[in-house]
Amino acid sequence: MASEKRTHFTGNQYLLSSSPYFPKRAIVSINQIIYLTKQYSQLAATLDLRPPDMPTSRPIPFSEPPYLAGIPSPYYTESHLKWQRACRAFLDENLHKDAMDWERDETVPKDVFKTFAAANMLIPSLPAPLPVEMLKKLGVHDILGAVKVEDWDYVHTAIYTDEINRSGLSGPPASLTTGMSFGVPPIIKFGSKALQERFLPDLLLGKKRICIAITEPEAGSDVANIQTTATKTPDDQHYIVNGTKKWITNGIWSAYATMAVRTGGPGPAGLSLLVVPLLGAEGVSMRRLKVGGQISGGTTFITLDDVKVPAENLIGQEGMGMTYIMTNFNHERLSIAIGATRQARVALSAAFEYCLKREAFGKPLMDLGVVRHRLAKCGALLESQNAWIEQFVYAMTKFSKKEADTELGGLTALAKAQSGIVLDECARCAVLLFGGNGYTRTGQGEIAERIYRDVPGIRIPGGSEDVMLDLAVRQLVKNYQRETKKLERPNSKL
Repeated sequence: MASEKRTHFTGNQYLLSSSPYFPKRAIVSINQIIYLTKQYSQLAATLDLRPPDMPTSRPIPFSEPPYLAGIPSPYYTESHLKWQRACRAFLDENLHKDAMDWERDETVPKDVFKTFAAANMLIPSLPAPLPVEMLKKLGVHDILGAVKVEDWDYVHTAIYTDEINRSGLSGPPASLTTGMSFGVPPIIKFGSKALQERFLPDLLLGKKRICIAITEPEAGSDVANIQTTATKTPDDQHYIVNGTKKWITNGIWSAYATMAVRTGGPGPAGLSLLVVPLLGAEGVSMRRLKVGGQISGGTTFITLDDVKVPAENLIGQEGMGMTYIMTNFNHERLSIAIGATRQARVALSAAFEYCLKREAFGKPLMDLGVVRHRLAKCGALLESQNAWIEQFVYAMTKFSKKEADTELGGLTALAKAQSGIVLDECARCAVLLFGGNGYTRTGQGEIAERIYRDVPGIRIPGGSEDVMLDLAVRQLVKNYQRETKKLERPNSKL
């Protein structure tokens, strides 16, 4: 059998880097797990139907989404597959091979951001469709020569989000893309033409960095309770911003923040969005926060003391901030769900591989029924979540933005919450099966230990889990009542 091509992510932990042929059969029941383990080292050599350019290695079970394991999918066109190959090659070379070292060092080197910017590989984190007119004006006509910007859809975005999280570490990807993914879209969607022309060229080309600054020490998921104020000067030419922002990813490196501020009275109607200068701005102080996971993401505490901001930095209209924030959250939550699903995949497949080679009680761990049972349960959760996410992404290519916000807003919150639950299950499974190695920050189980520390960073940011579950049902009830009311006859007594 041909040797397996592997990409190393840690000293002792690896994942297969190819997308080989895979037999078309379900893999999540316990009996099929048994079959899988017995056939793993034999089947790849016996398949003669692979195209000449297809790798001869076979992936660790659960390490790749089904569409990359030979399972037919209705969602992925040749354009998507071409993009996936180009995207993976770039990310393996420029991110994944060093991601673990950077996470250990707690910082991604500055030149990595420049490399991504030069290749226009920050732009794919934007929600689809891309701002084609602006990009072409800036000389950006395609991404990696694989996809024209006008042909980009949400499936391309999802592939990028999945691939950039393939190391299993959320810190390095977050350090690069969070500002572009969540800080830039409000300017594109709601900013005036003048505001876009002032900020978008430098932001889209990666010459300047931005972050999204919503959360405060006393207002996390309770966005309507934000206390940071922006008060107009007597001449109406500036806002004076005062307050604090906490847990702001990328903030420490950002020239600007798309910031939620209170320009009016209490409650959601008093909120607005403002582009606030950060690095080097008078009255701004920033410090990094030590968090449990996503360590290299640059989580920041920001203090704003009489920061003078031009009035033309207002995004859209005063008092519309809550609406803009909620719209922006849908892309953020779906992105989190996609990334978390890949992290769960890395954790589970790492545990699967370990159980194939680790011996205890005189036999490989995989020969123990309780081990197979644990893997099977997590595998079922993982692949169900993956299928749901793919369905979401496909729907995004068919709905208008307004339709997607209405029909998928609540469900997106639910998918984000569920992704954290699935990641928690898969990460905990990996730690338990790695045993002492999974409780150690170095060695064979390091990847499992680090992913498990990342779990709260999925379940809390972007709307904490309990808030998301409640929001999902409230939104579903609202949609149901609105639609059923349309069916009522004007004079009906029923």
